[in-house]
Order: sequence, then C-alpha cells, then structure tokens
Amino acid sequence: MPSVPPVVVYPPDERGGRRVRIDSEISGMAYGLRDVAEFLRRAGLEIEPAEVTQAAWIEWRGGGPDVWTH
Repeated sequence: MPSVPPVVVYPPDERGGRRVRIDSEISGMAYGLRDVAEFLRRAGLEIEPAEVTQAAWIEWRGGGPDVWTH
C-alpha cells in the first residue's frame, strides 16, 4: 500500500458507534469492522473487513477492533 494517511478509530459512544478519522477528517460513525473497511475504501484504501483488525497503521483508541460497546 503506498502512502497511508493517519487513521484513528475513537472509543465507542453510548450507542456503540466509533468515530473514524482518516487524515484530518471524520469519515463517519462505524458500528462494526465492515463500516471501518467501507470508510477506508471510500478514502481509496482497499482493505477487507477481516484485515482491519491486523492493520498496524490503524490507531484504535478506547479499545481494539473487538470493542464496540461503551
């Protein structure tokens, strides 16, 4: 993968959603790995949902890719 922008997945909110920031923009609210993968795809980064958990360039705050509840 060429240049990868900073990707941050924030802690879950009260409804279980996690904000996803790609570069300096909030891409949306993710409710699972498929949502994270879709936001990355829209940003031009092709990645499968299963690969999201292994991507070292994604910063997970407030819990890893298996944490979706507040």
